[in-house]
Amino acid sequence: MIQIQQSAVDSSLFGPSSLSKSQEKIFEALLKSPKKYVYENKHQLLFEIVLRDRIVHSAVALNKSRVRFAIFRFSRCNEQFWIRNELGGFQLRKGVPPADAINDIFVNSHLYAFECATAIVIVFYKAVLDVIDQQTFNTLFSDLLLYDWHVDQDLGIRTKKGEDYLPGDCLYFKNPEFDPQTPQWQGENTIYLGDDLHYGHGIGIKTTAEIIAALNKKRKKSATKSAYLLPQTTRVGFTYLSKFASNLEHYRLPMNNKLITGTMGSATFLYW
Repeated sequence: MIQIQQSAVDSSLFGPSSLSKSQEKIFEALLKSPKKYVYENKHQLLFEIVLRDRIVHSAVALNKSRVRFAIFRFSRCNEQFWIRNELGGFQLRKGVPPADAINDIFVNSHLYAFECATAIVIVFYKAVLDVIDQQTFNTLFSDLLLYDWHVDQDLGIRTKKGEDYLPGDCLYFKNPEFDPQTPQWQGENTIYLGDDLHYGHGIGIKTTAEIIAALNKKRKKSATKSAYLLPQTTRVGFTYLSKFASNLEHYRLPMNNKLITGTMGSATFLYW
C-alpha cells in the first residue's frame, strides 16, 4: 500500500509508458505490499522506484563482471584507486573521486576480490551513483571505506524485521550449522531481484530454494538444521537520498536495459 501524505495511491499515478517494465514491477510490489509506504510527495516515491531499479541492475552487473569472491585475508583491489588495509578492506586513496573508484570496480572488475557483505555495499553505492550526479556523490561519500558492513552514514542503511521483501532489498540467509572450517558460509547476503531471484556474491543469481541448497552444502557433517531466509530487510535511506536527486526525468522513460529472465536446466540467467 502506498500513501502520499494522507492520500492512497493507485496504479494510475504514473502515466502509460512513463516507467520501464522493471520499474513498473517495483511500483506494483509497493502497491501490493501489506505494509504501508508513506511519502511526502511524488518525487520521493519515484526516487525509491528508480533507485531500487538501479540496485537490481547494479547487482546483475556485478554478477556478470569478473570480480571474485574472497575472504578478507585474500581480498584484492585496484591500487590505483584504493589502499588495501590490514583488515582486507579498501580505503579510498586521497585525491581519488569516489565516483571514479566505485565505477572502476565494474570497469576493471578482474582486479577485485571481496566477500558478500562488501559486494552488497558496492551495489548500493553504484546504484546511488547512477541516480544522483557525480559531484554530489563525491561530496557525500568523500572518505569511502569498503569493508564488510562499514558504510558512510549518508547511505542511510537500516535493517528492519518483516517479510515485505521488495526488489532492491538486501536479504540475509542464515546457515545455523555451518562448517567451522569455512565460517564465510555462515550466511549469505543477497540483493533481492524480484520473482524469487537473488544475487549472492560467490553463489550467483539463484532462487530462494537454490540459495538455501547451496548453503546447506556448506554445513558441518553432523548438521540437521537447514539454512533459511531471515524475516528482515536491509535498505538504504531512500527518503534522505531523494533530496540529492533533482532530475529523475531520464529514469522515468522506459530504458532499453530492462531485465529478461531465462532458464536452462537448473541455471537461471538474467540479461539486459
